[in-house]
Amino acid sequence: GVPHTSIADFLAAYFYYKSLGHTAHVMIKKEFFFWPIGPILRKFGCIPVDRKNGATVVRSVISEMEKAKGEFHLCIAPEGTRKPVKRWKMGYHAIARAMDCPVYLGYFNWGNKHISIGERFICSEDARADTELIQKKYEQLHLVGKNPEGYITH
Repeated sequence: GVPHTSIADFLAAYFYYKSLGHTAHVMIKKEFFFWPIGPILRKFGCIPVDRKNGATVVRSVISEMEKAKGEFHLCIAPEGTRKPVKRWKMGYHAIARAMDCPVYLGYFNWGNKHISIGERFICSEDARADTELIQKKYEQLHLVGKNPEGYITH
């Protein structure tokens, strides 16, 4: 979901998905998976990732999705960090194309305390064009992050 500016975003997504009867799986940097936090994060559906290599992240997430029985709701912050960035990561696109699944443009609006799965989006073969289009869609929502200075639009 967008914007990702706080760890509170994870909690909001987790409880929102639970209220819908689903589990939200999120990618978290592997450094957080130490004892005793690691087993707790896994129980909550978190996936450890090594952010140094984007291709490895994509492969490990696809592997987790393939192992899952039934639905797998993967929540991704395309910014890839809680810091403000202009250029979003495109791993979401590679995952969606590899798994032949749609992307939902979920969002948090801490300004008006609203969270949503958002609209359904089918990825084309052009990751950059899709990402630019998605960024424009989010920009039109005038979202406010938990830490507003952490979210910028392009």
